[in-house]
Amino acid sequence: QVHLVETGGGLVQAGGSLRLSCAASGRTFSISSYSMGWFRQAPGKEREFVAAISRSGGRTFYADSVKGRFAISGDNAKNTVNLQMNSLIVEDTAVYYCAAHPLSVTAATSSYVIWGQGTQVTISS
Repeated sequence: QVHLVETGGGLVQAGGSLRLSCAASGRTFSISSYSMGWFRQAPGKEREFVAAISRSGGRTFYADSVKGRFAISGDNAKNTVNLQMNSLIVEDTAVYYCAAHPLSVTAATSSYVIWGQGTQVTISS
């Protein structure tokens, strides 16, 4: 059975930074075999795409709202995917989820088949 566990959430002031990590575990699961994505869901809103990285790690994609502030990266040796978030704003407040997709990288939420439980990120003004 595959598990994705997100860590690194918390409360920070606007303008600050956080680094989220997603640790993957499972007998046969390797992030190098999956496209990995980060999504977020704010209260009363739908879950939305934040960032994704291809299986090879060579391509990354970002939502316009986070482009230039967030960076996604993968560590195959540790089987983790990270999301570095800088210049945080109040609108970044949400539960952040890590997810895995077995095919080519996509921003489509419905394509991701394995999800973590999420980690809360709260940005104060």
